[in-house]
Amino acid sequence: MHKNHFTQIHKLNSKVSVPFILLFLCLCFSCEKPQSKLQRLNPATLNAAFETSRESAITHRRFKHRDIQPLIKKHRGAFKVEELGKSVQGRSIQQLEFGEGETKVLLWSQMHGDESTATMALFDLFNFLEAKNDSFNIIRNVIRKNLKIRFIPMLNPDGAEVFTRRNAYGIDLNRDAIKEVSPEASILKAAREAFAPSFGFNLHDQQIYYNVEQTAKPATISVLAPAFNHKTEINDVRANAMQVIVGMNRILQKVIPEQVGKYDDAFEPRAFGDNFQKWGTSTILIESGGYPNDPEKQYIRQLNFMIILNALYEIAHGDYTAYAVEDYFRIPDNDRKLMDLILKNVTIHDGENKYQLDLGIKRQNMEMENGYAVKGQIDDVGDLSVYFGYKELDASGLEYVEGKLAEESIVDISDLDREKALELLKEGFLAIRLKNMPESPFHDLPILVLHEHDSIPSGYNAGSAPNFYLKKNNELLYAVVNGYLINLKKPEATGLKQSIW
Repeated sequence: MHKNHFTQIHKLNSKVSVPFILLFLCLCFSCEKPQSKLQRLNPATLNAAFETSRESAITHRRFKHRDIQPLIKKHRGAFKVEELGKSVQGRSIQQLEFGEGETKVLLWSQMHGDESTATMALFDLFNFLEAKNDSFNIIRNVIRKNLKIRFIPMLNPDGAEVFTRRNAYGIDLNRDAIKEVSPEASILKAAREAFAPSFGFNLHDQQIYYNVEQTAKPATISVLAPAFNHKTEINDVRANAMQVIVGMNRILQKVIPEQVGKYDDAFEPRAFGDNFQKWGTSTILIESGGYPNDPEKQYIRQLNFMIILNALYEIAHGDYTAYAVEDYFRIPDNDRKLMDLILKNVTIHDGENKYQLDLGIKRQNMEMENGYAVKGQIDDVGDLSVYFGYKELDASGLEYVEGKLAEESIVDISDLDREKALELLKEGFLAIRLKNMPESPFHDLPILVLHEHDSIPSGYNAGSAPNFYLKKNNELLYAVVNGYLINLKKPEATGLKQSIW
């Protein structure tokens, strides 16, 4: 469809009913056929491709620039590798090229240094594209012959070094597409101008607290075909991006049903995605969110691999054109109503009054030297009926009570193991003091470990540290330790990642 048709639709939006517009779009797009008879990929095939291609050298999200250099080096030969420039602190920003086709595709990841999920998936994809003589040759050859793909796997290596969003200047690279103050932004813009790709993939992570609107399900993957102007009009370029997204959503709904959200498409004139769309590159934003019990996002890494490979395959043989643009608008919007833990109807007795509150808790990662720890915080209190938790407990009949500090300190952290910590916890001791500071402040014990002269941080107001018990008839039933809920009758206090307070 010619872009003027989209402009006319937008102008008629206030005069013509939405069903009529959607029907018109459907007639325009659903009649289009794939350009080949190749079968669409299914989740089983994509999953099998991932299992044979997973890059074993990357097992967590906090890898650094130096960690990926040998991985890039091993792909020289199958890929053309080029240094595009250097970051503020002098780290190389590299590009890998694959394929010999006419349709050009550019993918860039980790323009925010702490958003590395898709970067992991790209290295899995490199392994897949380089492999030979297996059951996936048809997929691989279709991509090789029809596409020329350029990958920039780590655009912000300085941010990745300290696992933070911004670059070494303190700039959000995704708000520097126009002024180009940062060298990394100039590198990305120059890469697009030199290549003139038809398609672009803007790969990010989002907070785990996004949910699919009006549901308790996390937005594990969020998508967007960014707007190219303030009117959020649709032209051919943006429509192509929408159709590719519909194809990705087809896969995702089979493996994570109802866990795909769509970002607000309000135009951001400083952002790269919006400007790529404006400059003529059909741009697809992928945001990796949260998934239960996947703190290192290894399953979400697999989802990224699957939908990116599917998208490249469908672009390569033109199958994306068979999807209706209207189906893009059927993807539900993102919301931000998730918390790590919600305790409903907790009884508070403040000495004078007795009342009930919902307590909503979030746990934030705290970056520290040589690692990270988690610090919980009460995010909100009161009526939280519109919010959802990754874990929820109806605490009706349970009363908030402060924990005690163990009477004796320990000399070294090694003097306390998980079993001893649980025994103390069950006896009402929420914390213990430590005399000698270890080299590493990290531990996974189900108890607070405090410095020698500190006291237990706690409270039930917003902003307080979530460290307390829930009791019934003077019996302690649950402990909340740094925002983690522990059932004292059936303790499964695993997966805690704490530091000494």
